[in-house]
Amino acid sequence: MSQTTTAAALPEGSGRQWVLPARTAFSERVLRRRLLGEELRFGLWGWLLPVLVAGIGGVLRFVRLGEPDSLVFDETYYVKDAYSFLQSGYEREWPEEADASFNAGNPGILLETPDYVVHPPVGKWMIAFGMLLFGPSNPFGWRFTAAVVGTLSILILALVAQRLFGSVVLGGIAGLLLAVDGHHLVHSRTSLLDVFLMFWILVAFALLVLDRDWARRRLATLMAGLARERGQPTRDELLYGPWLGFRPWRIAAGVALGLALGTKWSALPYIAVFGLMTVLWDMAARRTVGVRRWVAGAVIRDGLQAFVSIVPVALLTYVASWTGWFLSTDAYNRQWATQNPDPLWDWVPAPLRSLAEYHRSAYSFHEGLSSDHPYEATAWSWLVMGRPTSFHYQSDGLTCDAADCSQAVSVVGNPLIWWAAALSLLVVLLFWAGRRDWRAGAILAGVAAGYLPWFLFPDRTMFFFYAIVFEPFLILSLVYVLGLILGRAGDPPWRRRNGILLVGGFVVLAVLVSAFFLPIWTAETIPYNQWRLRMWMPSWI
Repeated sequence: MSQTTTAAALPEGSGRQWVLPARTAFSERVLRRRLLGEELRFGLWGWLLPVLVAGIGGVLRFVRLGEPDSLVFDETYYVKDAYSFLQSGYEREWPEEADASFNAGNPGILLETPDYVVHPPVGKWMIAFGMLLFGPSNPFGWRFTAAVVGTLSILILALVAQRLFGSVVLGGIAGLLLAVDGHHLVHSRTSLLDVFLMFWILVAFALLVLDRDWARRRLATLMAGLARERGQPTRDELLYGPWLGFRPWRIAAGVALGLALGTKWSALPYIAVFGLMTVLWDMAARRTVGVRRWVAGAVIRDGLQAFVSIVPVALLTYVASWTGWFLSTDAYNRQWATQNPDPLWDWVPAPLRSLAEYHRSAYSFHEGLSSDHPYEATAWSWLVMGRPTSFHYQSDGLTCDAADCSQAVSVVGNPLIWWAAALSLLVVLLFWAGRRDWRAGAILAGVAAGYLPWFLFPDRTMFFFYAIVFEPFLILSLVYVLGLILGRAGDPPWRRRNGILLVGGFVVLAVLVSAFFLPIWTAETIPYNQWRLRMWMPSWI
């Protein structure tokens, strides 16, 4: 390596020199700056603002959470399954017209026969926790955990955005936009599985961002240690770079991904995409510090460990989520292996064979699901909200200030937020392709893993509300562009002033639009003409 000078990548506008003496290139301080940029300390506001926007979101989610006071849409499956979990640890069948009895506070009509269901148990156990606290006859209890994880996801997103964009303000904006968006709000006020899927995916992403920072600090420390005696590492030490050791944040991310998979199988693409993403981050880090074979180094030193930390950990977590099924003797398919002996597979424990057959059957169901539904929506229409799902609509027996009244829970997002976020993806894609901005790549990975796989199944029945899983990444995409508009602290005053006015105006307008749509997100009784006024597209009805 040359003993003259070496480039140290410093943040633009930092006022520091771009070319440093070689003897300082491998100091820990310089390596950290090259790997992480200027490490910002956000102080008290770095916690207060995220907590504040999460508090706003919590108020929107918990106030009148028990309305409607009946099961809505797919709550008819998941809430009743959750009650069954509390009784026996697995799903049992219900008699015909069971909803009326359940809504009336009489869930005791649950049958003894096991029920065949096609979604894993984690989300239903989370619903059951709220019912355990507040009772099965209380709609607030049905939806309590959904509101909790919806509120927590606002806090997590605000903190993640703060880290990605290096700004307390942009982190607060990200949290606020998620807090006031109707798509996320409705999911947080109803007990479907998708809000829990979104939560665990977001938790996994946040943990991987923490792992990225931890690994880069560790790499800087180890490389500086190697260079301490000679001023720089030897050629052999730079061949692959050091092994970074045990990485607890990445293992925790594997657990979160396993819980996501235990909620819905649509978490599978995230396991693959996030696993690849974290190894690509490691490759870039090794390249930055001068590792000669940075691709091979990342694969050997980081990739194998990343695989073990994510895939087997997620799989073990997933299998553990079926504990209630394993502990039972009469859950659906629990005795399948005993009833269907096979000498070729007898070496596999009978419960695992039975579970494998259960999964084969469930996969066949999902693969062949193509029944018509009035609110089905192809994936092509999701970003523009071409066909939002109606979770609840009632017009009879209502009282309001008009002759005709309506009460609705419509899974339509804030149009300003969603349409702006859809356009922002193009900008983020350009910045990723042109500047290889890791933040842009991470955002696109989060959207792609949750969105693109649906295009592989064009004949399958699907719904717009599935998009909740990647909505946090849409918000991050939008805030990425708002950050570009806002400008940097060192920009000319006129540039900063215009940026603040534009971004502030957008956020205020987004909040006002949400206030306008709030009645059809929270089941308020309003005149029919007011409900109709909020149906901006014929396909929303």
